[in-house]
Amino acid sequence: MKIIADENIPFVREAFAGFGDVLTVPGRKITPGMVRSADILLVRSVTKADRNLLKNSRVKFVATATTGTDHIDLDYLRREGIGFSNAAGSNANSVAEYVFAALFDLALRFGWTLSDKTLGVIGVGHIGSKVAARARSLGMAVLENDPPLKRETGDPRFLPLKEVLLNADILTWHVPLTFGGIDKTFHLMDAKKLACLKSGSVLINTSRGPVVDNAALKEKLKKAGLQPVVLDVWENEPHIDSELLSLVTIGTPHTAGYSFDAKVNGTRMIYDAVCKFLGREPAWRPEKLVPPPAVPELIIRAGEKRDEEIIQNIIQKVYAIREDDRRLRKITALPEAERGAYFDALRRDYPVRREFSNTRIKLENGRDSVVKKLWALGFRVSA
Repeated sequence: MKIIADENIPFVREAFAGFGDVLTVPGRKITPGMVRSADILLVRSVTKADRNLLKNSRVKFVATATTGTDHIDLDYLRREGIGFSNAAGSNANSVAEYVFAALFDLALRFGWTLSDKTLGVIGVGHIGSKVAARARSLGMAVLENDPPLKRETGDPRFLPLKEVLLNADILTWHVPLTFGGIDKTFHLMDAKKLACLKSGSVLINTSRGPVVDNAALKEKLKKAGLQPVVLDVWENEPHIDSELLSLVTIGTPHTAGYSFDAKVNGTRMIYDAVCKFLGREPAWRPEKLVPPPAVPELIIRAGEKRDEEIIQNIIQKVYAIREDDRRLRKITALPEAERGAYFDALRRDYPVRREFSNTRIKLENGRDSVVKKLWALGFRVSA
């Protein structure tokens, strides 16, 4: 059996060696010629798995180590009888932690108290539901929008998008990228909807770049002046708009879901899916291969500092989101022809980032409010 796999899937050789020959390739360089003789194809979001790639191949199963499936032609796979699985929810904790790393960074920078803010969550699936739950635990008011869930459940908490846009101080997007139908999300946030936002409202996009019309966003930022915008995803990746990058408050190279825990979880999930497809009992588990956290414990003396300051100090020691921002901004100094490769290299060589649950916080003189918030964010806390 021959397996073609994106080289950025961690431990993919170790996991799949028992099935046959594993050839790892940069995701953007997987070609029809490579997959023609393959039985299984394992990808991430940069590989378009469609008729152009798979026609005349013997591939019987495709798996993506990502939650999103906009790079997969699911209709084509169904027509051809090709099995499929994704790693739904594998990076939910990672993305949620990214959102709150950004929020606490902004809170400290602009002097906010997060419990005074209203958060609008657009898309309440694996990731959005975690973001909403943690925000409520932090004392934030939360407005939710998810039309498919509204139709399915009738739950009144799912509000119309316009109502959320008009009333939220912070908007965070967690929707799949779709190009048609009543739930189309391509350019869901267009110029008209950008005009609906409250003055000074915050926009965070960690879903897919084209969910937000980047050209319209750029024009709004240029005309209205800088307001807090956090972008992890961009239109036309890896060839992102460097002018837009210069206007956003935090910009990162599509790595919100790139905690090491999330990536390994994605590998485990697609491994289990392949085992199920082939009728084999799963034998590989990654636990012993995962490195220990760089910051297993922090001793923090809380003192009289604001909750936001204490928590931001803790978060940045575990995940310094500003470092991701700093590395991406170096792209503007490169010749245009080299920028796409640099963007991909940032993702390929992304430093090991462990999730908050791997760090124990020993809080000295800490208020109950801080302890509660740290637990809500996923840290383990002791007095």
